[in-house]
Amino acid sequence: GWLFWRVMVCGRRSGDTKRQVILFILCICVCQSGAETLRYSLPEEMERDSFVANIAKDLGVPLSQLAARKARVVSQGNEQLFRLNQNTGILTARESLDREEICPQSDTCTLVFKIFFENPLQLIRGEVEVRDVNDNSPVFPEKEMVLKILETASPGSRFHLESAQDKDVGINGLQNYSLEPNPHFSLAIGTAQDGVKYLELVLQSQLDREEQGELNLLLTATDGGSPPRSGTAQVRIVVLDANDNIPVFERETYEVRLAENSPLEQLVVRVAASDPDEGSNGEVVYAFTQTPERSRQLFQLNPTTGEIRVAGKLDFEEAKSHKMVVKATDGGELSAICKVQMEILDVNDNAPEIALTSLTASIAEDAPPRTVVALFSVRDRDSGDNGRTECSIDGDLPFSLTPTFDNYYELRTSAALDRERTAEYNITITATDWGTTRLSSQESIFVQISDVNDNPPEFTQEVYTMSVTENNSPMLRIGSMKATDADTGKNARVNYALVRQEGKEQPEISVNAENGDVYILRSLDYEKVRAFEVTVRAADGGSPPLSAQAVLRVLVRDENDNAPVLLHPPPDSSAAGELVPRWAPSGYLVAKVVAVDVDAGQNAWLSYELAKATEPALFRVGLHSGEVRTARAVTERDAARQKLIVLVRDRGQPPRSATATLAVTLVDGFSEAHLRVSQEAPAAEPDGPLTLYLIASLVCVSALFLATAVAALVVKVRRGRRNETETLPTFPTSATESNAGSLPRSYIYDVCFAAGTVNSEFRFLRPLFPCFPAGLPPGPGEQRSSVCSQDAATLGGEGGW
Repeated sequence: GWLFWRVMVCGRRSGDTKRQVILFILCICVCQSGAETLRYSLPEEMERDSFVANIAKDLGVPLSQLAARKARVVSQGNEQLFRLNQNTGILTARESLDREEICPQSDTCTLVFKIFFENPLQLIRGEVEVRDVNDNSPVFPEKEMVLKILETASPGSRFHLESAQDKDVGINGLQNYSLEPNPHFSLAIGTAQDGVKYLELVLQSQLDREEQGELNLLLTATDGGSPPRSGTAQVRIVVLDANDNIPVFERETYEVRLAENSPLEQLVVRVAASDPDEGSNGEVVYAFTQTPERSRQLFQLNPTTGEIRVAGKLDFEEAKSHKMVVKATDGGELSAICKVQMEILDVNDNAPEIALTSLTASIAEDAPPRTVVALFSVRDRDSGDNGRTECSIDGDLPFSLTPTFDNYYELRTSAALDRERTAEYNITITATDWGTTRLSSQESIFVQISDVNDNPPEFTQEVYTMSVTENNSPMLRIGSMKATDADTGKNARVNYALVRQEGKEQPEISVNAENGDVYILRSLDYEKVRAFEVTVRAADGGSPPLSAQAVLRVLVRDENDNAPVLLHPPPDSSAAGELVPRWAPSGYLVAKVVAVDVDAGQNAWLSYELAKATEPALFRVGLHSGEVRTARAVTERDAARQKLIVLVRDRGQPPRSATATLAVTLVDGFSEAHLRVSQEAPAAEPDGPLTLYLIASLVCVSALFLATAVAALVVKVRRGRRNETETLPTFPTSATESNAGSLPRSYIYDVCFAAGTVNSEFRFLRPLFPCFPAGLPPGPGEQRSSVCSQDAATLGGEGGW
């Protein structure tokens, strides 16, 4: 320790860490090489915590360093035999030490331990010799040894005796034997080559059984301990008589009848022989002789009592009888024999056995009745009624058994077979004997019914309805048709094909021949084809093939692929011109936007909305009617020219739309409107007679209208005077009723009178055209108008008469 601290101090002063490590390792090596082994001795069987040594004193280590350096003792092996007290430095034994238990096979017993120090690290080896104490006495293997000696044995004969054992070693071990004095025997002690002593009993004088039949001698073994310990054994000598008589059996032959189902250990017979000699000469031992090996396995002979018992399973079918010879031998090797004749009785212990001779593993379902399926035989190894058998088939099956000859049976069909109902049969044949306790056995015959093409394919549905969205991609799979065939193999292999109809165009559809998948070959258009039907045939692979048909109905679903189309105003016109009087009230019908959508469903549901306007607050558009009406009364402050953009949108996903542009002119009267229109209209080309025709037609129509209006006014005034009331003239409910035959429907005018005026002036506003519901074209000879009168809308419904 001093050297270690010296090295560490030197290392710190030098400041070299590597040097400190090297010096520390060298210090440990020096300490280990200079340490000596501590050796101690301790007698066995000491009490627990017995003193072994003072380690601190023997090592010269102060007691304070034991705890400071964490000294502890470590025994060699898993079990810790010693304890070190760090406060006193005393080494003690944890438990009482038994040398015979710790070192059972060694004459010396040395226990190795190590004293372990930390800070610095140090190991010191120690040895404790456990000294033997004479705590074990010599022991003989048997308390009594029996020797059987013939009375004719000659003097000098030697008889081996068992030696005694002593767990102690050295002087405490076994040292000597002694025999109590007697006139016939002495004790001889010898030493073998391995140093083990052995004993022999030496006959000194002739024995006489009639004088003394038994001798008892005491044998003593002594060890060398102080005080010595000893062990004794009794030697019993039995004088054997001379053999001058042979055994004699009661009977020369024993006859026995035994059932073959006799249980194990059942007594069969007991043979007995007597010998008048005494001792071993009169003791008879029984054994089999001249007996087959199989009989020796089936029967067991007690060598002492002569009882013969069942030792194996008897089988009448294997051997109906057994013959055995029993020999009785006395102690002098004199013997006699007897015979045992055993008859085995049959019992019904064998079930019938079924053996297949031929088997047809597969039979066609159209096989006729009485077709042979299998041929088998039945036999029973028993005899009599125990071997007589009968056969039957379990269950209600279309098969029957027909006996043929020599216990052979034929398995035949007894009814028509149907593979689709039952594809295979597991036929259980039961064979039963006629014994008192009837035994039976079963054999299963597996027969498979082969298929015949007797079932056509069947579609799962009579009509298959599938749908496809228009504008589909080519070769699109839209579904599958499924047909099943109750047959099997190639008879159930279904192929699909379209049935071509003469005179009809083949639809753009294909059916997969193997799995019935339906494909659309080309893109479809809902507006051209909305649905079509085809016939599909399913045929099996039989010979001849059977088939079935089903109808395939294909519905084309509409897709929002068409935008709304404007009928009024026409989409190719620059802007539709509409005239609105300055006095027009709120809700005045300005125009009607008419559009259609060739799609279907919600893709064709149209809605109208005002997308843009010069004055958005002045006009509104009906959401579903497309009617453009004034949202408020027209005022003088409103601009004379108004431009409206109406958005028409469908409800498809995504929605499509179109826009209609309307030009609205606010006018005070017809002349003003006509003047404005004339000023704004472009000059007619010299070579354009169409303009002249139009002007002439307009003048004629206007004149005719004025005449009609005057006539109507005169009639109205006369009626008013007759009724003496001053009211405005009323028009018929339908313009067609008052003007029938006077003007075509394309030129009916809306006339408004100013109530309360003296001169009863009227103003020509605009021609009134019939309105048509959205999506309906005008009739023959009719001209579509962009404006419907407010009165006409009120009377005839939305945009109608």
